Amino acid sequence: MNPFTRFLSQWGGSPQLETFITHWDTVEALAIQVYKQKEATADDQRDYAVAQAYLMKNYHHWEADLRPLWQNSAVGGTLDHQDPFRFVFEHQTAADFVGDWAALQHLPAAREALNRFLVTKGEV
Repeated sequence: MNPFTRFLSQWGGSPQLETFITHWDTVEALAIQVYKQKEATADDQRDYAVAQAYLMKNYHHWEADLRPLWQNSAVGGTLDHQDPFRFVFEHQTAADFVGDWAALQHLPAAREALNRFLVTKGEV
């Protein structure tokens, strides 16, 4: 788990939220790793498929609460952007992150929204 997110969630985050964060962390780390390596290994592809399947099935539980938070986080210097979580996890495979600078630009807005969510929902 991202160190700051771990710090924020140490005060009683729900198991469901913790699972969501774990899968998001996997997708985030893979997006960065694959972008930097310019390739996705078989393990990357497998790990992404597992995390992506979970997020696609379960994101709706937090989507409405996260929306106002990511809407106030810039992507590429602008607030005019789509849902950063969906923008990233709707990539079909981990290999799709090769050369995808736009995906990486969406990661900070998603992380900021997630951390703010932990604070505003009393998980801290």
